[in-house]
Amino acid sequence: MNEIPSIQWFPGHMTKTRRMMEKCLPLVDAVVEVIDARVPMSSRNPEINTLVEGKPRIVILNKCDAADEKITQGWVDFFRGEGICAVPADCRTGRGLNRFVPAVRETLAPLIEKYASKGMSGRVLHLMVVGIPNVGKSSFINRMAGQKKAKVEDRPGVTREKQWVMVDNDIELLDMPGVLWPKFEDMSVGEKLAFTGAVKDDVVDTELLACRLLVRLREIYPQGLKERYKISLETPEEDEMTESGEAMGCLSGYELLMRVGKARGMLISGGEINTERAAITVLDEFRSGKLGRITLETPREFAE
Repeated sequence: MNEIPSIQWFPGHMTKTRRMMEKCLPLVDAVVEVIDARVPMSSRNPEINTLVEGKPRIVILNKCDAADEKITQGWVDFFRGEGICAVPADCRTGRGLNRFVPAVRETLAPLIEKYASKGMSGRVLHLMVVGIPNVGKSSFINRMAGQKKAKVEDRPGVTREKQWVMVDNDIELLDMPGVLWPKFEDMSVGEKLAFTGAVKDDVVDTELLACRLLVRLREIYPQGLKERYKISLETPEEDEMTESGEAMGCLSGYELLMRVGKARGMLISGGEINTERAAITVLDEFRSGKLGRITLETPREFAE
C-alpha cells in the first residue's frame, strides 16, 4: 500500500485561533502544550513554536497510559534537554496530573520570586493551553478544574472559543481551540495524526489508513499484533498463493487487514471479508489502547 495521500485539513476557525493566540500571548506567563505521548513530535504544531517563542513552556504528554512507558520516559528526558518540563499524564483519568502544579511552580520560579520581592506573593499565574485537535486539552482542563468547564468530545475540532478556567488558588488556564498547520509538509506526520484520530476520519481512506498502521505495527510491535488478532504476520497460510502460484513472502498491509477480518469472522455475502469493518476495528482498537502500549515515535529519531 502507498502512503496516505497528502492530508489537508485547516478549517477557517483554525485561522481565527491563530490570530487569537497572537492577541492573547501578552496576557499569559507561560504556555502549556498538550501533545499525544504516542506521537509526541507529530502532535506538536510547528507554528506554535514560533508563536510562543520566548514564553516558558510546559509539555503534557497526554494519553501516556496508551503509550510505551520506557519511550515516554525518553521523551521526558528529551524535553528536559530542551529546557522544557514534561509531565506524562492520562487526562481522562487524571493519572499523573498531580505533577502539573509543581511543574508550573518550578518553571515559573523566577517569576514567582520576582512577584514575592515586590510584595505580590500569591499573584495569579496565567497559562495558555494549546495543542492540536483531539489531543486532550479540554480533558486536561476539566481534570485540573475538578469539574467540566470545557466541552469534551472524542472528535477533533470541538473547542471553538477561548475560555479562562481557575485550577488552583493562583493558577488560571486559558483554553484555546485546537489548531493545526495549513498543510502537512511531511506526509508521515499527517499519516500518524490520522492513526491517532487527530485528523477527522472522513477526510482519509480508513482502509488504506488501517493497512498502513498494520504495516507499521508489524515493524515495531509485532508480538502485540499477533496476540490481539491471533494471526501470522509474515508466513503465508498454506492455501494462499500469488497469482503466479508461488508462496507469498512478506504480507502487504491489505493482506494483514484481510487476516484480521478473517480472524474476527467479519464476512459479508459470498464469504468475502468485510475489510471496511476490519479497518474500523483496527483503528478503534489502536486508539483505545487495546493493541497494547504503543509509541510510534522515539526521541532518537529527532535527536540532532
